[in-house]
Amino acid sequence: MATMNLGDEASQDQVKEKITADPFARHLDMRFLEVRPGYAVVEMAVSDSLCNFLGGAHGAAIFAVADAAFGAASNAGGTTAVALSVTITYVQAPPPGAVLTAEAVEETKGRRTRLYRVKVRDEKNNLIAVFEGLVYRKGE
Repeated sequence: MATMNLGDEASQDQVKEKITADPFARHLDMRFLEVRPGYAVVEMAVSDSLCNFLGGAHGAAIFAVADAAFGAASNAGGTTAVALSVTITYVQAPPPGAVLTAEAVEETKGRRTRLYRVKVRDEKNNLIAVFEGLVYRKGE
């Protein structure tokens, strides 16, 4: 898989366009509501195809929306950032049809590494999951 340097003379609009065109996010019908350096909000409806055999949202679907917000927030500044480590804690399972919103916020701002916290909530503002991710920034 080839990596793309987001920062080579790319404008903020070009960077945001690349992030929001993510093929996997588009496949899951995610919507990037806000993307700016260190912050992103991504929304995704839990369709029947994203449910597990118990009838609730699959953990991988919840992870995917959190990860999309994490990736958007950490790369929105134009410098390529790749995940070093991520963890997720599932608080409760949303039902099919729920709309999940993942909000990613930059917590620490090191020269090469940065930590992000992502909270996933449903449309009733119930906390669904908490995700933390550490990135390595490949260049300045």
